[in-house]
Amino acid sequence: MADEFNRRDFLKAAAIAAGPAVVSGRAANEKINIGWIGVGTRGYASLDWMHTAAPNDVEITAICDTYEGYIARAKDRMKTVWGTTPKVYKDYNDLLADKSIDAVFIMTPEHLHHNMAIAAIKAGKHIYTEKPLAHTIEEGFDIVHAAEKTDKVIQVGTQNRSSTIYKKAKEMIQQGMIGDVHYARAFWYRNSLPDNPAWRYVIPPEANTQNTDWNRFLGPAPKRSWSPERYFQWRLYWDYSGGISTDLLVHQTDIINFMLNRTVPKSCVASGGIYRWHDDRDTPDTFSAIYEYPDNFHINYSCYFGNDHYGYGEQICGNEGTIEVMNRKDMYFTPETFGGKAPANVAARKPVHLNGKEDFNEGDGAINHFRNFLQSIKGNEKPIAPPLVGQQAAISGHMATLSFKNQKKIIWDEAANKYHFV
Repeated sequence: MADEFNRRDFLKAAAIAAGPAVVSGRAANEKINIGWIGVGTRGYASLDWMHTAAPNDVEITAICDTYEGYIARAKDRMKTVWGTTPKVYKDYNDLLADKSIDAVFIMTPEHLHHNMAIAAIKAGKHIYTEKPLAHTIEEGFDIVHAAEKTDKVIQVGTQNRSSTIYKKAKEMIQQGMIGDVHYARAFWYRNSLPDNPAWRYVIPPEANTQNTDWNRFLGPAPKRSWSPERYFQWRLYWDYSGGISTDLLVHQTDIINFMLNRTVPKSCVASGGIYRWHDDRDTPDTFSAIYEYPDNFHINYSCYFGNDHYGYGEQICGNEGTIEVMNRKDMYFTPETFGGKAPANVAARKPVHLNGKEDFNEGDGAINHFRNFLQSIKGNEKPIAPPLVGQQAAISGHMATLSFKNQKKIIWDEAANKYHFV
């Protein structure tokens, strides 16, 4: 019963595995050889995360990047943390041709995901790809269809699904603790000083056309002259990124989908612009989106890069209570009071607060997400974010981008997997 669900029940269930055990297809002590494609900001940090997640299950045997400075930095980190020296590549196709590599991590700008994922599927590799699945809805479905023809494991990096905090929130919602749900809010607010504009990552002063393969970085994007801003600060330009929509929003709409067993909204209206940081960026620093789902459900989303007082989080508003997850760290359950006239069963529910570090020894879900991917390769679990789920997350982001760019309401036709504007 919902009224009997309490903190002790949460903690008791914390160690339950993500998926059912099946017969392993690999020897228990056989290491998975991994090729790492992209060792920039997130790709570099993830080398350490993987060492925390499964140092005895994998060996990173190769790394690939188009900037020699990133390759040198990653090689040094691999030597320091892993005690190994991987092979290095500039062209991901050369890495994929290495038959000793079992799996690849695609940690590159989003406009490169499609071509890399399709090539990796053809090369017979297991794949972990960062979100969004692809740079467009059409490219995403291309990956989904290709994935249906392979027996390899593919995981999309919507790591909130692997967070115990969010799993506990989902359990609580499914057990009826907040009643019927028709409305959710999600928001992500950031701020920085004038000398550090949002997403203006530091450009290495030594970067130039001799040590940076600009044409390989461009890939399928429009051809342009060398631009270190576009290379190192790619999130700010439509050619390579969906900006807030596909970098931040998709994490939050996806985890709401997860907690509420939903998939794709039926409509979206988005607005915003470049209000705070007036430079040559394309993508907004201020953004809002309203989503309508089938069966009377609504998400109100907002993001602003000029104030971080409220941080980021998701608020699931039920008619009998509220579930909030703040900054991927804290989960709060608060019952409704109905002005002091709450029904007895609702009034009996007590507030709950769980903290990821204190209660589960977790930060966000990234390390668990890596483990789930590797255990799925070993045959012990199933991927929690397979390509279709990753595509559903990406569609929400792309709908917001398309609505914003076209200044129109966008409608999703789930039966046809197509969109139109009204």
